[in-house]
Amino acid sequence: MTSLKDKTLFISGASRGIGLAIALRAARDGANVAIAAKTAEPHPKLKGTIYTAAEEIRAAGGKALPVLCDIRDEAQVIAAIEQTVAEFGGIDICVNNASAISLTNSQGTDMKRFDLMIDINTRGTFMVSKYCIPHLKKAANPHILMLSPPLDMKTKWFEHSTAYTMAKFGMSMCVLGLSGELKSAGVAVNALWPRTTIATAAVGNLLGGEAMIRASRTPEIMGDAAHAILTRPAREFTGQFCIDDKVLYASGVRDFEHYRVDRSVPLMSDFFVPDDDVPPPGVTVQALPSVGAAQTPR
Repeated sequence: MTSLKDKTLFISGASRGIGLAIALRAARDGANVAIAAKTAEPHPKLKGTIYTAAEEIRAAGGKALPVLCDIRDEAQVIAAIEQTVAEFGGIDICVNNASAISLTNSQGTDMKRFDLMIDINTRGTFMVSKYCIPHLKKAANPHILMLSPPLDMKTKWFEHSTAYTMAKFGMSMCVLGLSGELKSAGVAVNALWPRTTIATAAVGNLLGGEAMIRASRTPEIMGDAAHAILTRPAREFTGQFCIDDKVLYASGVRDFEHYRVDRSVPLMSDFFVPDDDVPPPGVTVQALPSVGAAQTPR
């Protein structure tokens, strides 16, 4: 399978950034995309709403269904999935992209923010997956994809932001568990994470502005990597924690330069990438200047 034509994707948090890049790559194949997010009105610092995303998806060649949905709310999640099935006839792919972040240690993390991260990242991912699964089991090549990191249990990933790391690793634990649970049903469950920081509005606003953007790759690398995963046979590729450029290299890509925002600036490694993970030949990435100082919001 090399195309997502006529496949239906349910993507949480797809109004901008990486979620939108995944949606647009699928749309170029002629896919149907449900944009399940809570941004209905423009944000002063963050570009994009579910409605502008829908326009871009249609312009790229896909069909779009903008659905206002807070993935912390069980009734809204159920309704959004039912609306998607009613509109497109089923769900082939579930992409858990929505996420919340607070780059704070234990004393700097108030419990309201802790609850938000756990509710969106871990609980939301579990719940969206849970209610998509009955529909995925009816699909021809069903996939669940989490935008979450490898489970690299090192103190350095936790010590500066325990709550955030718990919440992101909670998403990855869903991959570990659900891939085993659903293997016999033929539903693939995988994770995808970027090797470098990605040029999103969130990175620019939270991580050092223009300097960090220039050291990043564009969201399109994640859209292309997700496409490579989602077109693989579900029964043959599951339970994997993938890094974007390695997925693409395995798919035959050899030139990654066009994904760079500024080729004159060294690429910056993303948080959570294991120290022993070797990039593809020719790819050089600068280590984080200090763990905890350059964590990427996802």
